[in-house]
Amino acid sequence: MKLASLKHGRDGELLVVARDLSCAVKVPNCAATLQAALDDWARVEPQLQEVSRRLNAGERTDAFTLDPLMLASPLPRAYQWADGSAYVNHVELVRQARGAAMPESFWTDPLMYQGGSDGFYGPREDILAASEEWGVDFEAEVAVVTDDVPMGVAAAAAGPHIKLLMLVNDVSLRNLIPGELAKGFGFFQSKPASAFSPTALTPDELGEAWDGAKVHLPLRVWLNEEPFGQPNAGVDMTFDFPQLIAHAARTRRLSAGTVIGSGTVSNTDRSQGACCLAERRMLEVLTHGAARTPYLRFGDRVRIEMLDAAGRSLFGAIDQRLREYRAQ
Repeated sequence: MKLASLKHGRDGELLVVARDLSCAVKVPNCAATLQAALDDWARVEPQLQEVSRRLNAGERTDAFTLDPLMLASPLPRAYQWADGSAYVNHVELVRQARGAAMPESFWTDPLMYQGGSDGFYGPREDILAASEEWGVDFEAEVAVVTDDVPMGVAAAAAGPHIKLLMLVNDVSLRNLIPGELAKGFGFFQSKPASAFSPTALTPDELGEAWDGAKVHLPLRVWLNEEPFGQPNAGVDMTFDFPQLIAHAARTRRLSAGTVIGSGTVSNTDRSQGACCLAERRMLEVLTHGAARTPYLRFGDRVRIEMLDAAGRSLFGAIDQRLREYRAQ
């Protein structure tokens, strides 16, 4: 089943989307919003699955053509957005490029930060920044959405709490990060709004590519229409999603609708390219002694997408341009 949110108010209007992403139907009799559906998932999910079955069978006469420009993020805002850094080779590369040793604990204890979740970009909305000097970067990731997760859940019991999956562009302002981290209090200004894929999928939509913990498919990124990277999300993921959920829930319960990100997808096989500019720049530093690739400039376009084995788009594409923001 594929779900989306039509732009409407603060929380959107829930849609069930056809498997080929061509059309959708509104489902006010099931739930008004995706958050409302997640709040009552055990009751609402079977109803939505039946709508999905009928839509894909061509039995819904109320289906309308789906335009990604109509869509907000599947969750236009969320109670919680926590982003991990599950691909530890990426972290190791960052530190290596600046000559810093990596603590051994990074391989056994996940990194995670709590991001702003009061408003996400839609999949076709521009990234806004007041200055190119902030070092604007994209980060292509996979994320899961949970139901209610009890505090202290074990990783072995966390998998069934994953109800949906999405793609993410976790925007980072690289030149603001060092100053913030030097204060010893984490990210804030350097992590603006993130963007999510047009649709959120139930795990069954991924078939054999989903093993209950990881997505075993390449995550594809284009920069200004040129291929930038396609690392496999199921390879070199040191901490899987149940482990990330258990980490997030160690000292608190997680409310239905919590979004947990994988962090930048990264493979040790560098021939697959990268999912962020920072990683390419790090490799350039190690190879040439200096970074050669600039961060995003106004007008640059980023596209993030995942295809199934037959080459069909699973989630639809995040497709954004960087635009200058002028305060009113």
